[in-house]
Amino acid sequence: MKKPAENLPLSTTVAELARLLNCVFEGNGDTPIFGISSLERAKAGDLVFYADPKYRNLLEKTDASAAIVPIDLVYDRIPTIQSERPYASFIRAIELFYTPFRPEPGIHPQAFVSPSAKVGKNVAISAFVFIDEDVEIANDTVLFPFVSVYPRVTIGMKTIVHSFVSIREDCRIGDRVLLHNGVVIGSDGFGFQKATDGSHIKILQKGIVIVEDDVEIGANTTVDRAALSETIIRRGTKIDNLVQVAHSVEIGPNSILAAQTGIAGSSKVGKNFIAGGQVGIPDHITIGDDVIIAAKSGITKDLPSGSFVSGSPHLDIRVWRKAWAAIPQLYDLIRDMRKLKKRIEDLEKRTGK
Repeated sequence: MKKPAENLPLSTTVAELARLLNCVFEGNGDTPIFGISSLERAKAGDLVFYADPKYRNLLEKTDASAAIVPIDLVYDRIPTIQSERPYASFIRAIELFYTPFRPEPGIHPQAFVSPSAKVGKNVAISAFVFIDEDVEIANDTVLFPFVSVYPRVTIGMKTIVHSFVSIREDCRIGDRVLLHNGVVIGSDGFGFQKATDGSHIKILQKGIVIVEDDVEIGANTTVDRAALSETIIRRGTKIDNLVQVAHSVEIGPNSILAAQTGIAGSSKVGKNFIAGGQVGIPDHITIGDDVIIAAKSGITKDLPSGSFVSGSPHLDIRVWRKAWAAIPQLYDLIRDMRKLKKRIEDLEKRTGK
């Protein structure tokens, strides 16, 4: 296996880094850059990122040797790399300085790979990985220790599967997928029928899970297999840690699901969907394209495309903001209402009405 990368895998200059980022620079282009840091913790030799004016005081105090800044910013205390998209350029700079650890290609002698499995070129299968019958793994994929792959699973090329991931039978994983530690793909959907004696009869879940290309799924997230057909995570979707996707759910492409969100069975979500943390979506709900659900919201009915909602039960975000702006005043309003009620009652007594 490869050793972990050093803290400073490369060094460069401001001018060279600007060239690699396809940006212009101002100041001393020969200034050496050895690493990446935050504005608060940077030291000499570090590159930092600045885009929000509210952090200008941190930029003035930083010990960094250079900064990536917006293209229209005039600043000469330290050399700057000027970018039309500073944050995107900073992400690219991180990639230039840091290479995540990955094992060398090959099958570790302490892994088990079924003779019927098909393993592509440059695949890394680490110690204690279990690959069952008729599994197919495409080129350049990495499986870290203690991954378990059930029969007839297919895994695409350049996919990374971290330790303690379980991929159940017949599920299909696309290209360039990233599954973080503890992810479970294809566990049984939560399906039961109540019997006449009050017990619960399990409904067999014979479907599968399909995870399309360029999906990332966070640690300890579960995606249940469908009862009869498929649970589908469409291409480009990014799912945080501790998310529950139930049986027969379909999540549209390029969606974002933050931690502790739960989507119940047979719900359908459109493209470019965003769910904040701890969002709850019940079963058989249909959500359109480009919908945003704020954190801690509870959805009660279908949402048309372009909706932005918050609260439990959910409200349009504009109504929700007005309602919550009024809440701190409710006590005073109730007190005033009681006073008005008392005055009216006194007036009615005096007038005999």
